[in-house]
Amino acid sequence: MPARPGPRKFTYHESDTTMVKAVFPPPDVFSEGAISAETSRINAEVIKLLDEAPDQWSFEPAVRRERRRQGLGPFPVSPRSERAETIEIEGPHGPIPLRIIAPEKPDGVYFHIHGGGWTIGAADEQDPRLERICDNCNLAVVSVEYRLAPEHPYPQGPDDCEAAALWLVKSAKERFGTETFAIGGESAGGHLSLVTMLRLRDRHGLKPFNAANLVAGCFDLRLTPSATNWGKEHLVLNSRDMRKFVKSFLQNNENKKDPDISPIFADLTGLPPALITVGTRDPLLDDSLFLASLWTVAGNETELAVYPGGAHVFMAFGGDLAEESLKRMDDFLSKTCGA
Repeated sequence: MPARPGPRKFTYHESDTTMVKAVFPPPDVFSEGAISAETSRINAEVIKLLDEAPDQWSFEPAVRRERRRQGLGPFPVSPRSERAETIEIEGPHGPIPLRIIAPEKPDGVYFHIHGGGWTIGAADEQDPRLERICDNCNLAVVSVEYRLAPEHPYPQGPDDCEAAALWLVKSAKERFGTETFAIGGESAGGHLSLVTMLRLRDRHGLKPFNAANLVAGCFDLRLTPSATNWGKEHLVLNSRDMRKFVKSFLQNNENKKDPDISPIFADLTGLPPALITVGTRDPLLDDSLFLASLWTVAGNETELAVYPGGAHVFMAFGGDLAEESLKRMDDFLSKTCGA
């Protein structure tokens, strides 16, 4: 069998014929031959790790969260930032912690929402990435510690994110000296970022964000074909994981076509430029592909970044593919929110 090629540079197609800028990848990013040897090795290591690990669903939620903090799931442990501070604001269900990493004079604020299937993860588990955004883009980063299911099912997590975003709009000028904002998150955090933008627009008449950085989000909780058909292979996520995450988040037979639950069904007009990032070996691939098309049709600027062989939130695993994607996010945030 011939060796897989090394990293390749792809030319993205850009179109502005309708006065809406849309940047989409070429078809060859989806080919098996486009996957580098390094990416294949990383994926194989993740699959082996999870195949040999205990079933995460055999543990109570608190134990699963602690195992994630210890790096016993698919993602490696990230060191906590000595530069971060945590404050608390009031929310509809009680106090909401906000983790802040900020430069001395930020050009704007990046409102970050972490991932974890609405049930695990924490605001302090991606500090190196948030420090990178702070340093490379000169943005203050505010990451919200929203309530997690199943103890706090829908709508409590989205309610916390909405309340934190409203606090930011009200308080950023005094605290950070800026009213320039971006929003973004990974996986469930991508979903909650879009829900938060829609809530601020529809409930409060606010469109405060200059940019949306949506990474491997789940935007249709009915589950798109790529999630439904993925099967048992445990490359970070599989179909069973997705069904269980959704069941934990939604416990009252909510309508999964409600745009507040599955924002793929929302009116997407009037939203900011978005960078939508996903790997081709992600069960949530279709969520990003579908959203990018709808984002463009709604008249919004769109960049769809698809990475050959990238697993779910692959940028957490390091390597050339991760660095390429992180640099593109940095460039996007600097361009949309820089001085």
